[in-house]
Amino acid sequence: MSLLAPFVDRFTRLLLRLRNRHFLLYDLLTFLVTPALALVLRTERLSPVDDYGSALAVVTGSFLVVKLGIFYAAGLYNRYWRYASIDELAKITLAVVAAVVAQSALYFFVLRPAGFVALEFPRSVPLLDGLLVLIFAGGARYSVRLAQRLQQRVRANGHNRRVLVVGAGEAGVLIAEEMYANPQLGLHPVAFVDDDPEKQRMRIRGLDVVGTSEAIPSLVPGLEIDLIVIAIARASGSDLRALSALCEETGVETKTIPGVYELLDERVTIRQLRDVQVEDLLRREPVEPDTTRVGALLDGKTVMVTGAGGSIGSELCRQILVLGPAALVLVGHGENSIFAIEAELRRRLAEHAAAGMPPVRLHAVIADIRDEDRMGHVFALHRPEVVFHAAAHKHVPLMEANAEDAVTNNVLGTRTLLQLCERYEADRFVLISTDKAVNPTSIMGATKRIAELLVQEAAARTGRAFSAVRFGNVLGSRGSVLQTFRRQLEHGGPLTVTHPEIKRFFMTIPEAVHLVLQAGALAEGGEVFLLEMGEPTRIVDLARDLIRLSSHKHSGEIEIIFTGLRPGEKLTEELAAEDEAFRPTVHEKILVCPRNGEAAVAAPALLEGVEALAEAAREGRLEHVPALIGALVPSYHAGPPEGDPECLGEEASARRSRAGTDGAERVEAGACGRRGCQPTRPGAARRRTPKRARHAAPIIEAPKTPGSGTIVARR
Repeated sequence: MSLLAPFVDRFTRLLLRLRNRHFLLYDLLTFLVTPALALVLRTERLSPVDDYGSALAVVTGSFLVVKLGIFYAAGLYNRYWRYASIDELAKITLAVVAAVVAQSALYFFVLRPAGFVALEFPRSVPLLDGLLVLIFAGGARYSVRLAQRLQQRVRANGHNRRVLVVGAGEAGVLIAEEMYANPQLGLHPVAFVDDDPEKQRMRIRGLDVVGTSEAIPSLVPGLEIDLIVIAIARASGSDLRALSALCEETGVETKTIPGVYELLDERVTIRQLRDVQVEDLLRREPVEPDTTRVGALLDGKTVMVTGAGGSIGSELCRQILVLGPAALVLVGHGENSIFAIEAELRRRLAEHAAAGMPPVRLHAVIADIRDEDRMGHVFALHRPEVVFHAAAHKHVPLMEANAEDAVTNNVLGTRTLLQLCERYEADRFVLISTDKAVNPTSIMGATKRIAELLVQEAAARTGRAFSAVRFGNVLGSRGSVLQTFRRQLEHGGPLTVTHPEIKRFFMTIPEAVHLVLQAGALAEGGEVFLLEMGEPTRIVDLARDLIRLSSHKHSGEIEIIFTGLRPGEKLTEELAAEDEAFRPTVHEKILVCPRNGEAAVAAPALLEGVEALAEAAREGRLEHVPALIGALVPSYHAGPPEGDPECLGEEASARRSRAGTDGAERVEAGACGRRGCQPTRPGAARRRTPKRARHAAPIIEAPKTPGSGTIVARR
């Protein structure tokens, strides 16, 4: 084989130098030969020219003109055959079929009746000629594609990393093909694994499907795999968790592609490969993304997004951009974040323009939603028809200490926008709300509930499609627990968790925004939409997953410290209040609730109460704020009383759990810091349990009795 390698390489280089002018010359020669060859096949004689010489000449000349004209019209002389695909094969086939039809019509309705061709001339020649042209013309062109693939395989067989692709679907095939097409990446696909029984022992794009995912640990050593790529965009979090665990057994580096909500209309590419992240493990079973309803809502409209530089706001902008709005107005208070998202969107618009998509006018606006005059000028200038209100203060403990800003931003900012939407006749307003608005124990949650009430009041008064969309935490947002954990990991730990049993509802940002857009399109006026959040996740489990997934980047022990609930926090959030009757919508991941008990408060009382609350916040009369909020939101209570079991308290607070390379976790006692709890005595030293030997036991719950204890867990 080594002796043939130079000749193979020289031949492939020769084929790759072929251009369309060469194929034109080749086709001329082919078209001159195929009628005679067809006649030979039909008559089974090597010299039929003696009997059909003049007729064969007429047929050859007329058919040549027909085929050249059709091939040219079909664009077969302006193709780059090195990257020929099934589309090019279909184009060649259609061109040959058209040529057969045309030359058959010419033969039977012109040449034979006019006497240019004798009646005894075989009538099957036009069809046989077409079949031969398909073989010769198609074969010549696809030989270039074959040479390209052969060259890629030769280059890929060097010192490249051997890759096992998990998932032999569309995404996996695209990833494998891009590895072949880009040998400079140093990645060589070796095989697929897939759980589909119909794909077992099949060969796809030159790669064997060698087994199911359960076989990954046994396949990796035998195939000498250096990298595993999980290429299943629609995999749920539980599926990815199981796959990740199987891949971890091999000790081989594992990468994955983004989920379906992150990709949307984008094509899967190598550059999207990344490490398996905690967000991946919390994906839910995806539904088929449907942008038809939302596209009809936003197409050709002027859309405003407040908080456009934030995590939710910026993702709203990305997804809205591909839905065809006439203009997109980015409103934000922080100039750096608005600058960043505007630059990103302009890059995307340049790519869209190259793809022939219609242009979108971008307007970046630096403004504070509490500034009525400034926002009035913005509305007067841009006249938004649809407004997505994502600007808000969201950090619970921070807003407990800064209640004035929570009220003015979350309540008065929303009121200002609603008034401007009414004045400038915006058709639709969507408030981004939170599960913390349900039976709130925090200033932040209570102010978001008041914002929901204001939206419902404005919808009832104006009859417009103003609505709110409520959901839980989003993974990866700025300042989120996940980002905090990652920063702590970068510094070697410890990771801080407020309570061993604290739980939150989680959703990825792209999925949340996709569903927000869907809910906004469903709105008729006054609804609170609720996104289906699945089951809540313990924060400590999130921390442990992050430590496990990052173990190849960090050495040594990583501690988890339980610090006690902070002001305004609850152990578990709620998605709906007792007086809220949510019902299904046409979208399986979205529920809807009409106006409920609190929303039925008379409009004058609501507006007067909001004005009184605003005045107290502006004047700094913070002692009046809880009572004024309580008058508007009866379900509001400012945190648990002293001794509430949700708080760790003095006796069992600030427990520390260490998750290190030895597989052990440990806890110790300290102070809580939760409102209503007594802190540890000043200067009191924390007791620390002695270091334990390596252990691989299942988790043992921390002691319920006062004092310190030990958790031992498998890492």
